[in-house]
Amino acid sequence: MKITNLSLAVIAAAGMVSVASADVDMKIGGQAVVYYQTVENGGDTDFFDQGNSLANAAIQLNANADIGNGFGLGLQGTALNTFGLENNLVSNVMQVGGGDISNASDYEAITKAYLTKKIGKTTLKMGRQELPKSLSPLAFSESWNVTKNTYDAMVAINSDIPDTTVVGAFVSRTNGNGIANDMSTFETIGAKGAYMLTVANKTAANFPVTLSYYSLPSTDLSAVWADAKANNLANLPVSVALQGGMIMNDADGADDTTGLGIKVSGKAGPADLSVAYSTVDDGGASIDNVGTGVKTPLYTQMILNQGAIKADNDTVVLKASTPVGPGKVIGQYGLTTDNSDAENDYNELDLIYKFKALGTNMLLAYVRADSDAAEDPTNVIRFWTRYNF
Repeated sequence: MKITNLSLAVIAAAGMVSVASADVDMKIGGQAVVYYQTVENGGDTDFFDQGNSLANAAIQLNANADIGNGFGLGLQGTALNTFGLENNLVSNVMQVGGGDISNASDYEAITKAYLTKKIGKTTLKMGRQELPKSLSPLAFSESWNVTKNTYDAMVAINSDIPDTTVVGAFVSRTNGNGIANDMSTFETIGAKGAYMLTVANKTAANFPVTLSYYSLPSTDLSAVWADAKANNLANLPVSVALQGGMIMNDADGADDTTGLGIKVSGKAGPADLSVAYSTVDDGGASIDNVGTGVKTPLYTQMILNQGAIKADNDTVVLKASTPVGPGKVIGQYGLTTDNSDAENDYNELDLIYKFKALGTNMLLAYVRADSDAAEDPTNVIRFWTRYNF
């Protein structure tokens, strides 16, 4: 959908940008989301009890425009609501605004606000924005929650080198993620932000390679991460993906952390099959998303297992998916060996159905997570529906 002849003076009056008055065409889109999760973990807990259930509704409105002379503008407004469910059917929310649950019942914020500038084969993107995991594997926007987290960042994307994308970025602040996370508050990564350089090369069409380097000057940490994928290996319908990296810790007495992973994927009739393995040693920092501290870039990432796989472990995940009715059924099972002194081994089963209904994209998932230290397994039912417009 388009809104034409929108004066930039109106946007300037809202305090978002300061420019001379001009007429531009803005492309308007977004999504509406309803999200629900309930947990049963033994004892007196039961599915669908108010005390064990979380929910949110959200509307995100995106506005994008070419404002001339190689400049572009992107805005996103996010509104979270609960319809009062936190007083009746659920006890908390998946995401919050303004710092507490009462504000989550009616909350709005600007979650994207950026300018772009095209200069030759370089695009500059400056402001609040999403960062994709494919180009920023250790500081990325996660899609598992109601809305994605975003970053205050300056990003330069260059394609002068054939078949190569070079991305340089300074990432200053993030609004994080996690259960009941305050999406309206942006906090500095470390004390001085993070610098990133990524090079993605596709010279060999069947073997794309991505290499990233990060520096967090205020935390004594820097990191390298590489990802490569071999498609149609030996002319067979099989792909092999490799990943690995290190978080270097310059603090006195601190150890570096190394992580490695491999994933083999293929097809058997209509089914997609894969097996993934990852190992992370016992260094001084975990391998996860520095913008949230929640998910990892590892191939063995499942719905809930991030706490078990981000440090000092070996993990194997088997996965299969196949079309069923209007959607796709996904089943995956993971086993994690805890190599720390705790020896708290972990296992998880995910059963997921992604499908289309009523003009929306829906997900229904059941998760069973267990560990040696737990008295009872944790069982989770998660449902969401997203309408994109």
